[in-house]
Amino acid sequence: MTDTVVQNALQKAIDRYLVELSAARGASEHTLRAYRGDLENFERFARELGITAPERVTARAVRAWLAQLDSGGLAKSSIQRRLSGVRSFFQSLLEKGRISAHPATGLKQRRQARNLPKALALEEIEALLASPDPKHARGRRDRALLELMYSAGTRAAETVGLDRGDIDFNRGVARVRGKGRKERLAALGSHAVKALKEYLADPARPRPTARAANAVFLNPRGGRLTTRSLGRIVDACALKAGMSRRPTPHTLRHSFATHLLDRGADLRAVQGLLGHAHLTTTQIYTHVSIERLREVYERAHPRSGATD
Repeated sequence: MTDTVVQNALQKAIDRYLVELSAARGASEHTLRAYRGDLENFERFARELGITAPERVTARAVRAWLAQLDSGGLAKSSIQRRLSGVRSFFQSLLEKGRISAHPATGLKQRRQARNLPKALALEEIEALLASPDPKHARGRRDRALLELMYSAGTRAAETVGLDRGDIDFNRGVARVRGKGRKERLAALGSHAVKALKEYLADPARPRPTARAANAVFLNPRGGRLTTRSLGRIVDACALKAGMSRRPTPHTLRHSFATHLLDRGADLRAVQGLLGHAHLTTTQIYTHVSIERLREVYERAHPRSGATD
């Protein structure tokens, strides 16, 4: 039989790894899709070289694969992401004793320059929040979405994954499920609480389907809103607000963190609010705040050195 009918050993090992990744680490569907795509890309290249078993993969084969990706014009960041996925896969096999040596051990993984997130100015946030039309059901939903994301700094998946039982209006908090299925409490400001109450009590809110019975945010057909739809909503609101920049749901999260730090919030408190496992992840926002403060200083301080 051919490889198209019966899986080879490398394909089977990849499938096992993805199942383990989902069960043990609680990886999201998006993460699993990305890992599967990267590992299947590597497997196809290895098969072309006549390699169909994990133990036969060599460092030379991995280097040849990386060279092919580079010659194909793939961005350096995408190449590094794919290499990271392959590294993790073989590390798992090594730890389980399924291979005796890691084929990517000697390969250097270049550190990518980390782009600073682009936070919105307060004026832009205000314009964005005011853009949904409260006369229509969709507008009331979109206002609740935007208020929640900016108030709580939630990720897109956390936002659309909210259930009604996750919101405690009395305490002003929402229980959100972040990366790796970790839960945390996110603070809700008074504007977010008001917008959410109005949306959930809205008689024009779509009747939820059985699968979305507990969902907070619904599409017009009563299904749970998706992250893709959320991105389109934010984009449409920005267009309506006349913004030159096109923010994403993550832009609101960046803005939430940056504005807190601009006003003197403790870095560890912001870490907890964002749900970051490591403080170093949160520290990028301190650079954002410093840059914003520097811009204000250069523009306004009489002894900044700026010329008329």
